Amino acid sequence: MNDLTVITQQYAESTVITVAGAVDLKTCPALVRATLVIPLGGKTLQLDLSRVSFMDSSGLNLLLQLRRRLLAEGGRLVVTGLQKQPARLLHLTETYELLIPDTAGDSPVLTD
Repeated sequence: MNDLTVITQQYAESTVITVAGAVDLKTCPALVRATLVIPLGGKTLQLDLSRVSFMDSSGLNLLLQLRRRLLAEGGRLVVTGLQKQPARLLHLTETYELLIPDTAGDSPVLTD
């Protein structure tokens, strides 16, 4: 199951990229290509990951690179819709607070 679907919607002040499938070493290049063709300077990029059930370190690295790029260009990255495994990855790597907007109740309960 390494298929990845990426849908991009551009608005005046933001871009929304909806991702479905696993975000891993094999599929990350497709997501990178989608973000590189979009002019993001000064805009908000919302990554809707509600249909991503698995993310590995390649996906995490991509999120961190996107965040860095957007901050340098005067924009911001908002990651929404995290499922359990990707949220757990962000918590374990202590990157959750960097990538997820501070909204009460959005953090999933993580159990072993």
